[in-house]
Amino acid sequence: MENLRPIHLVWFKRDLRVHDHKPLWEAAQRGRVLPLYIVEPTIIHAPDFDPAHWTFIAATLAELRENLAALGQPLIVRVGGAVQVLKSLARQTTLAHIWAHEETGNQLTYQRDIAVRGWAKSAEIPFTEIPQNGVVRGLKDRTGWVNLWHGRMKQKQAEIPEAIEGVGVQIGRIPTHQQLKLGRDRRVEIPKAGEAIALATLDSFLHERGDHYLQGLASPVHAPDYSSRLSPYLAWGSLSERRVVQAVRSRLYHVARDETLDRSQWKKNLKAFQSRITWRDHFIQKLESEPAVEFQNFIRALDGVREPHFDHAYFDRWCKGQTGYPLIDAAMRSLASTGWLNFRMRAMVVSFASYDLFLHWREPAQFLARAFIDYEPGIHYPQFQMQSGTTGINQIRVYDPTKQALERDPAALFIRQWIPELRRVPDLFVHEPWRMPPSVQREFACVLGQHYPKPIVDHKTASTAAHERIHRARLRPEAVAQAHAVITKHGSRWELPNKRPKHLDSPNQMTLSLGLDF
Repeated sequence: MENLRPIHLVWFKRDLRVHDHKPLWEAAQRGRVLPLYIVEPTIIHAPDFDPAHWTFIAATLAELRENLAALGQPLIVRVGGAVQVLKSLARQTTLAHIWAHEETGNQLTYQRDIAVRGWAKSAEIPFTEIPQNGVVRGLKDRTGWVNLWHGRMKQKQAEIPEAIEGVGVQIGRIPTHQQLKLGRDRRVEIPKAGEAIALATLDSFLHERGDHYLQGLASPVHAPDYSSRLSPYLAWGSLSERRVVQAVRSRLYHVARDETLDRSQWKKNLKAFQSRITWRDHFIQKLESEPAVEFQNFIRALDGVREPHFDHAYFDRWCKGQTGYPLIDAAMRSLASTGWLNFRMRAMVVSFASYDLFLHWREPAQFLARAFIDYEPGIHYPQFQMQSGTTGINQIRVYDPTKQALERDPAALFIRQWIPELRRVPDLFVHEPWRMPPSVQREFACVLGQHYPKPIVDHKTASTAAHERIHRARLRPEAVAQAHAVITKHGSRWELPNKRPKHLDSPNQMTLSLGLDF
């Protein structure tokens, strides 16, 4: 009987592609394939999920369904708890094996994966999880990690199966926002989704845009063009990390031999990008090794330093881009519309929340998790804590929002684009509108406190006080001892000969982005 023939189920999670998908390849070599995506209510209604995430995921699923259909079996979609969905499919079919990639997600997906493994074991169904990046499950410390990472990046990419033998199971609709009770997606400019656009974006970066990578990376004006813009595709798995790394290495090889190019410029930029890919897994490894940092400080001795001082009015104004500091507000409003910020703006808005407003990192982190289309839990929480000073091992770094505005947006192009209240304000005052005399405010229809807010705090006073509080707390003996433990467990180790870059946890790396936007 057809439905009694064994089936190999491929469970798609944050790996929504057909290229370099080892579980799909392995399943296709062994028999009939049931490719499955589960829409889990507990996950899509969690505090770190946004309707814009579903917009991006749903579009990616639609393309993935087409790509799988071309191979012989469209993607099957189900809504429900993972264990319940798998149990239902096991009753309908004869599951011989479940295949999936390892995933470092939030606490919900972590517990979900444990439950699925437990169910599969009790049901006597083999469940194989395969690494898809350089993150190592069960790692005790970082000794040898870099060598492991490079070894995985050198592995041959899994081929796309020539064909897959399908199953006679109803494929199910990809549900809408309304059907999932998610609310409306209010973003207007989120990136296009899917494997095809991901590959095109990679190609355009490696062959057209990448030669200005370092020049434009920190600028909110130029970064949309010159940064790679690959982060959402890596976050949701439209691209495999191995494919990106190998494409960069191939491009470096050809650049070195192409006399028509500015070879030193291209090499410098591509090398810098390549190193950020390594940093990406370095941070994800922290959450993999210590899942609790999604909720609690790396240094527990810092518990209670910020929490009692949380000002919800400050938090609300920060979220809405109403702080009275033009670059902060432009960044937050841009993010609300597009779901993306370049790395310097990400670090700056978190610095402002952490020091100027002295907000504990947890609520701002959840807000930005919802805001970033490229939200990657393993990067998001360790870097949020790094910028907030709660890792105990990073230099406390505070960004001056006015200095950043003058350096990164000197012509106020970004500010005026996202803050219409300031569009008519003269260049002399646009970065510091609080310096405008009342007569100038009236002349240019930007009266502070009426058209645009006065500064929420005095930057120098507030940030200096916060810096001193955190610094003093980190000097406590228990904090110092815990910081040594963090270094022992999470500090980078560099064993490759002649490859000793600056320590990944050095102060210079404080400019890494939340979400590692590249």
